[in-house]
Amino acid sequence: MEQKQLALQPRLALLAELVPPGCRLADIGTDHGYLPVYLLQQGHIRSAIAADIGAEPLEHARRTAEEYGVTGLELRLCDGLADIHPDEVDVIAIAGMGGETIIHILENAPWTRGGVHQLLLQPMTKAPDLRRWLSVSGYHFTGERLVWDKGYLYPVLCVRGGSCPPLTEGQLLCGIKLAGDPLYGEYLSQHIEKLRKTAAGLRRSRQADAAHRAAALELLANKLEKERDTL
Repeated sequence: MEQKQLALQPRLALLAELVPPGCRLADIGTDHGYLPVYLLQQGHIRSAIAADIGAEPLEHARRTAEEYGVTGLELRLCDGLADIHPDEVDVIAIAGMGGETIIHILENAPWTRGGVHQLLLQPMTKAPDLRRWLSVSGYHFTGERLVWDKGYLYPVLCVRGGSCPPLTEGQLLCGIKLAGDPLYGEYLSQHIEKLRKTAAGLRRSRQADAAHRAAALELLANKLEKERDTL
């Protein structure tokens, strides 16, 4: 009987594309375990740990592995990277959660700043806050990619431990090393629109510094617009 093949949604498919062949993967917040099961099924990785804070998601991951005939997936019940040993893995994927949760996970795993491990981070929200924290907390960006999934445009941050030069407000908001990404223009347009809507709201506000803040946002929107128009 032919083995059933797992297909990934675009967000996870991009993550799978970024995982180096032959590595040892830890998928943090694994949920249904789709990413590690897919990569094991394809023979792309040497081993995988599927970790989650909840027992139910790990049971879903176990069932996914069983359904697709995958053996060797290690399931681990833990908060973030709490029970992951640095020597067990080469690549760490943390996806499908808010930027503040990713920050919390990495704050409690300082060994990820050593430069040995590749981190693939896919925040669902607060990507600028995550970029800011990474840039001042001992990580540098090796790349960034964008993907449309279910009507939303998401970034995937590729990060290692190391020093990072200061980032501009534009880079914090719209990413690093994205100029060659085919979706970068759309990403810029989304942020330009949001900046101008916020600026318009501030101009209607009676707050003492509202006009100054609105002007700063409009200036940033104009800079991003110029960058977009040169793509």
